[in-house]
Amino acid sequence: MATKALLVRLEAKPGKESAVEEFLLSALPLVEQEPGTKPWFAVKFGPSTFGIIDAFPDDAARETHLGGPVGKALMEKADELFASPPDISYLDVLANKL
Repeated sequence: MATKALLVRLEAKPGKESAVEEFLLSALPLVEQEPGTKPWFAVKFGPSTFGIIDAFPDDAARETHLGGPVGKALMEKADELFASPPDISYLDVLANKL
């Protein structure tokens, strides 16, 4: 059962919306290799606002994900793609149906 989660809000720089979408789509194969990341969603909240919602069985899996390829790529691309640094919220899952 997922007990920990992340909500990452991303605001694209003007003109970078398509690049952010491409970045998020390219992250899926990397996340698929992480056994402790289930589920993982890349979402679009509005024209330039995107996000990642993912859940984990415990804190260790969440930290592994943050330090993994997607987390590193997110930080490497932050200045190029995003109007502000990624807004990362750490969540506790109260209930879920997966």
